[in-house]
Amino acid sequence: MRIERELMRGAGPVTVLRLLKQREMYGYELVVALSQRTDGVLAMGQSTLYPLLYSLEAKGFVRGEWREAPSGRRRKYYVITPKGRTRLKAEQAQWRRLLGAMASLGLVGPAHSEP
Repeated sequence: MRIERELMRGAGPVTVLRLLKQREMYGYELVVALSQRTDGVLAMGQSTLYPLLYSLEAKGFVRGEWREAPSGRRRKYYVITPKGRTRLKAEQAQWRRLLGAMASLGLVGPAHSEP
């Protein structure tokens, strides 16, 4: 099940920053990682990811660098910046608060059960 557009708009930046905190990646690599690591729930196509990356880059949260891959193909690798790490930390705190509030209502977590 995929997440609706409005929820993805909020979740997209934090998920990309989180993946880039672990290691640098190029665009298609991010697409695959998001899909695989979230069982497709947070999957986004390249047409969604690249504008998001350009926005994060324009805000100074990530930095892109063109390099030649071992295959000889040029790829733009993205790395999180110190400003991006600060933003990620703030976003994670907000998501934790949101999830905690939803858990207190029985909407997520171990207490979640359908009547």
